[in-house]
Amino acid sequence: MFSENLALKGKAVQSSIYSTWGASNAIDGIRYAPGPGSTCSHTDNELSPWWRLDLLDSYHIYNVTITNRNDCCSEQTTGVEIRIGNSLENNGNNNPRCAVTSSLPVGSTVSFFCGGMKGRYVNMYIPNIQINLALCEVEVYGTVKKQVIRMQVKAAENVDEAELKELVLNKLPTAGREVDDRVCHDPKELDDLGVHDEIG
Repeated sequence: MFSENLALKGKAVQSSIYSTWGASNAIDGIRYAPGPGSTCSHTDNELSPWWRLDLLDSYHIYNVTITNRNDCCSEQTTGVEIRIGNSLENNGNNNPRCAVTSSLPVGSTVSFFCGGMKGRYVNMYIPNIQINLALCEVEVYGTVKKQVIRMQVKAAENVDEAELKELVLNKLPTAGREVDDRVCHDPKELDDLGVHDEIG
């Protein structure tokens, strides 16, 4: 249903970096790599490690997919809390929780349903445990938040259906357009798209 992996457009940080295994390795679009998991993200062995993805905008998030490293160490993705929200309090780790991982087999990919939770930040967090956190790939699927767009239409102007459709298309961001080839002039339909015209 949601074909675009939003994580690929985001920016990632983590609580610490083991060797050269930085946070961005988990959003490079590569689930698996031969040999050691050096294309994964990896924190130091530390208390309560975390990894955070900034989607750069707030989304309704429906699925988060995690891929474990394929060489060893399934415990490094066990008990990970997936948290989603707009707050950076406690590095984002206090945002609402979508799910908690159980033990992920080596090299496995597991998806978690988050039901449209709203948020800009997606965190992976292992609280109150001294451990490394390793993530080979994190994928996030959802939809952009509904945007309210207001258009000024003068009462004296005669705006036909085609012109109104063009106004709507010009106002909608490219990534969020949901208007098809039909003439979109039904007030209920426009309201569903977040478009409101003001007569003035």
